[in-house]
Amino acid sequence: MNHYEQLWLFFALVFGIVVLPGLDMAFVMGSALAGGRGRGLAAVAGIVAGGVCHVVMTALGISMLIKLVPGAFNALLLAGALYIAWIGISLMRSDDAFGLKPDTGRRSATATFRRGMLTSLLNPKAYLFMLAVFPQFLRPDYGLIWLQALILWLIIALNQVCVYGGVALMADRARVWLQGKPAAGALATRCVGILLVAAAMFTGFEGWQRL
Repeated sequence: MNHYEQLWLFFALVFGIVVLPGLDMAFVMGSALAGGRGRGLAAVAGIVAGGVCHVVMTALGISMLIKLVPGAFNALLLAGALYIAWIGISLMRSDDAFGLKPDTGRRSATATFRRGMLTSLLNPKAYLFMLAVFPQFLRPDYGLIWLQALILWLIIALNQVCVYGGVALMADRARVWLQGKPAAGALATRCVGILLVAAAMFTGFEGWQRL
């Protein structure tokens, strides 16, 4: 298998992982429902930025440290699950429906970007991927390792932008429909909260079982 075939294989693997519902996708959908297209895309940008950190940490060997010290991974796993579950519980307890409050503009988008980046950094699925899959596609005979890592990150980012961006746009359309239906909006708020809690529990349990 040559380098180009390896890249296509990596693209297929990444797409298969990104398209599966998880913490990142649930956060993007919740952000778009709560604040519209702008905040949804800000969440996507934050997740993509978190992917940069994953690649850099892998290149620096931090992911290997997590693999050698299971307690560090357990702490990350628990922190990520609790963080997303906390957001979900807040939505479940909220009396506000999506789209009924005015967007706070740039500050809101900036805060969503930071939350998206933190969500990505606390997502155990990302670390499992970086530990199990990413290093297999870094080959010294294919050239500079840092350049290979950059190309692989671009493939990851492309998948995230396409998949999560599509989720954000669809959620924004749903938000417009919900604006005139307060009862349905309140129900959607709680449903997304339940989805976030379920995603946190499933991801945490799945990651823990793989240890």
